[in-house]
Amino acid sequence: MGYWDLVWSSPDHPHDVFDKLDGTNVYVVIEDESQVELSFVRMWNSSQTGLSLNIDKRLVMLRGCSGFYSYAIFERLEGWPDVNISQGRIVFKLQQDLFQYMAVSDDRQRIMPTSEDRKYGLVLDYPEAVLLTNPANEFLRGEVDDKYQYSSENKDNRVQGWICSNPPTGFWIITPSNEFKNGGPVKQDLTSHAGPIALSMFFSTHYAGAPLILEFRHGEPWKKVFGPVFIYANSAAQGEDPLTLWTDAKEQMLAETESWPYDFPLSKDFSFAEQRGSVTGRLLVRDSYISAERLIAGSSAFIGLAPPGEPGSWQQESKGYQFWTEADEKGYFTINNVRAGNYSLFGWVPGFVGDYKYDAEISILPGCKIRLGNLIFDPPRNGPTLWEIGVPDRTAAEFFVPDPNPTLMNQLYISESNNRFRQYGLWDRYTDLYPDQDLVYVVETSSFQTDWYFAHVNRNIGNKTYIATTWKILFNLTSVDESANYTLRLALASAHEAELQVRINDETMIVPSFTTGLIGKDNAIARHGIHGLYWLYSIGIPSSCFLSGDTNVIFLRQSRGSGPWSGVMYDYIRLEAPSPMNN
Repeated sequence: MGYWDLVWSSPDHPHDVFDKLDGTNVYVVIEDESQVELSFVRMWNSSQTGLSLNIDKRLVMLRGCSGFYSYAIFERLEGWPDVNISQGRIVFKLQQDLFQYMAVSDDRQRIMPTSEDRKYGLVLDYPEAVLLTNPANEFLRGEVDDKYQYSSENKDNRVQGWICSNPPTGFWIITPSNEFKNGGPVKQDLTSHAGPIALSMFFSTHYAGAPLILEFRHGEPWKKVFGPVFIYANSAAQGEDPLTLWTDAKEQMLAETESWPYDFPLSKDFSFAEQRGSVTGRLLVRDSYISAERLIAGSSAFIGLAPPGEPGSWQQESKGYQFWTEADEKGYFTINNVRAGNYSLFGWVPGFVGDYKYDAEISILPGCKIRLGNLIFDPPRNGPTLWEIGVPDRTAAEFFVPDPNPTLMNQLYISESNNRFRQYGLWDRYTDLYPDQDLVYVVETSSFQTDWYFAHVNRNIGNKTYIATTWKILFNLTSVDESANYTLRLALASAHEAELQVRINDETMIVPSFTTGLIGKDNAIARHGIHGLYWLYSIGIPSSCFLSGDTNVIFLRQSRGSGPWSGVMYDYIRLEAPSPMNN
């Protein structure tokens, strides 16, 4: 069984409504020897209640293709009622007696529990997480199953699905482009999970929260094409290794990606190759404290076109299209197949904090080839680095991730070091490691890979009661430059119902030197993400706060101690001395 659905609400009545978008009319768009395209339509008018959205769902079958394509056009006309839309997707529910093996990536594949296994398991801290106490497959006994353990970033979610071993058959969702997804290339979302269920997520608030809700106010018009995605079925000969179906699905994914944009959708709203344009350029980084005499190549920079906005606004964008690429080692990039429209050019570079934005808007016209030449990114910097913790890559992946509670494991991630953070219950492992005293990091002797916990969470003191925690960074300053302020760069990879307070050399001061205020609702800690939305704070610290020739302490307090998942993940912390130019 498969269906589209949306989750929406009225601003005046914020109760979520799940709408399966049942069509009221069906039209045969084309039916010939090579192609069939059907249109399932539901139109809205002012005499109706419900979701104020025109729906046009399309199903396409091509001769010789082992599967079908699905896409949809959603439209609001000017003057229509206010509405919030928080999720849009396609759902497929497969036969659990046939499809038992799930593959999300090369390193995330396994036999999965059934819905019955989950039904009779032990629900843990939230309904999605279940301890399998009596599964049909004894191999799964004692494991935790949680759909969020199988989330992927948009850029990585290109093919995923299920395998039936007898007869050897595969069911796959192939996403040839992410231009219609929300939140940019590293936005995380659900894939496949126990059921067996396979999802094509077009937009959601997962790992981001309310900023990604599509809010329509004051009669705002809107139209967007989602998809097509390819629903691919393959098979192997009896006795052949069923895992060859995964290899074949990956090859089909590459073929679909090479064919994008497709030439067969018949909606006038789909943009074909000749209606699109391209942008090329090279991103260079200027940071005189790393390279005084020459610019640095923006190696592996993420460069993208997204609706116009402030630097970094793309990560909270859901209404428009986004087009992203990764620069080569010299910083050269090409963004192909961009729909006509007006965009801002955004970017960020691994190894540097901050967001890049090109000064001018870029207007894409059909067939255009825009050459931008060399672009200069000046990452935030006031002075030389005194010390740093972590790697500025917008994740907490480089920090210490503990072993899970041995009674709450997912066996898939025991030996898979890159995905250790996906284990259930790691928020309480902090208390196991720091039962009485909080984390202390000594800049001169500690290692962020072993001594800096990946998430700044609260301490569990029993009876489901949690209290705030304060981390300490100890460091020496042989002398203090009194000519100007020092700067603390504080980059966060995630925040959920958190308030991070910074104090310098005095933990008891009532008013902190800096506070973020209450920030975030990305829920990445509970949902086994290693990042959510990115936050960057540049904090000026008067030189009078520091001690010369002695040990200094920076206190980082996550002051919202109400529950297990309130907290932050750090991306990178750096203390900068005043610029020598101030002397």
